[in-house]
Amino acid sequence: MRIVIAGAGEVGSHLAFMLGKNNHDITVIDSDPKLLESVTAVADVVAIEGDCTTFATLKKAAVRKADLFIAVNREESPNIISAMLAKQLGARKTIARIDNNEYLEPNNKEVFINMGIDYLFYPEKVAALEVVNLLGHSSSTDYVDFSGGKLAMSVFKVDVSSPFVDQRVMDMNEAVVGVPFRTVAIQRDEQTLIPHGEDTYHQGDTIYVISNVVNTSRLVEFCGMRDIAIENVMILGGSKVGVRIAYELQERINVKIVEYNAEKAYRLAELLDSTLIINEDGRDMEAMLEEGLQSMDAFVAVTGRSETNILAAMLAKKMGVKKVIAEVENLNYINLAESIGIDTIINKKMVTANNIFRFTMNTDVQAIRCLRGSQAEVLEFIVKPNSPATKVPVSGLGFPSDATIGGIVRADNVFLVDGSTQINAYDRVVVFSLPSAIDRIGKFFN
Repeated sequence: MRIVIAGAGEVGSHLAFMLGKNNHDITVIDSDPKLLESVTAVADVVAIEGDCTTFATLKKAAVRKADLFIAVNREESPNIISAMLAKQLGARKTIARIDNNEYLEPNNKEVFINMGIDYLFYPEKVAALEVVNLLGHSSSTDYVDFSGGKLAMSVFKVDVSSPFVDQRVMDMNEAVVGVPFRTVAIQRDEQTLIPHGEDTYHQGDTIYVISNVVNTSRLVEFCGMRDIAIENVMILGGSKVGVRIAYELQERINVKIVEYNAEKAYRLAELLDSTLIINEDGRDMEAMLEEGLQSMDAFVAVTGRSETNILAAMLAKKMGVKKVIAEVENLNYINLAESIGIDTIINKKMVTANNIFRFTMNTDVQAIRCLRGSQAEVLEFIVKPNSPATKVPVSGLGFPSDATIGGIVRADNVFLVDGSTQINAYDRVVVFSLPSAIDRIGKFFN
């Protein structure tokens, strides 16, 4: 696929790196030669120096031949303009990053479609909604639902007291656990495994488990954990992500935002009527304790600095806060942050990749998500009539060993998959895959 990326900042360079691993033909546009130099150092791309909102630069980047044009500059306006122009010049599909929630309202989205922009995405909003979702499932380090909320994936750490330790995957079945579930991925040290029946759970593993949404709480109990009622949340950083989290939560629970910049704190106080805004330095332990950090049910660190977020989250964990979430944009810090006990990491680059990857697939993918802390990705397909998956039971498909079909939603019914499962046309199928199998699995459902 020919892909043109406008913007060589953090998001653009991450996309170039990730998409480049899938053998796409990628061109990156930016007016800053230093940013372009950084991108070419990590990804095999063609670098075009220039203004992405000009015809001359877009023509030089050959957008008329582009299958996909992605505008991810920091500023919203050049993204909208360049995506609109790229479509007019011949790009098959265009995507623009925005930072205005008003544009995502149904009536307004249609305006952008008429302008030639196929898809708008707002990374900060998606990241904020992920945090809100996680606060509703506090026992899991990650939680994703599929097919309109019928299937759910939870992520658990196998600690020394876990009933999973040293047990084979095939032995931890419904009869033992009490609810139907399926382990679809295991993260062990730096390696991600797609497990099979003979594989064994080890202490320290992170396991990705799929189940019917109704049974998720019972599965949590079996794992020796429980969801905590979140009533008091402290957010460090009045960033776009922090403000969006507060906006979503402030009418339901008690929310505090700690913001270092006094002028910004005053603006936030006017914007968020039901949120308590505190002008303090989140790195000051005494100040945080005075503001009641130790009595919080959850702490969310979303300043613009990964280091500050990690340190503040460590402090919150030390003070006994039950659920701690940190935004870590430096990808090199993610494993460190997880190893020191931070419950959940969010990353806008990965949020962006989750939104865009499905547009790069050769087959029709309803959703795709990169799983935090692992190399695995999860994809949701709607099965086409007469596709290979409808011809034989799952055991006869010859499905790649580095991928697994986790679950099926058929109308209002949910099925966890085993070898005897027969997939039907129009089923919604959730597949977990390592990158090595991504290009091979779509053919089964299309």
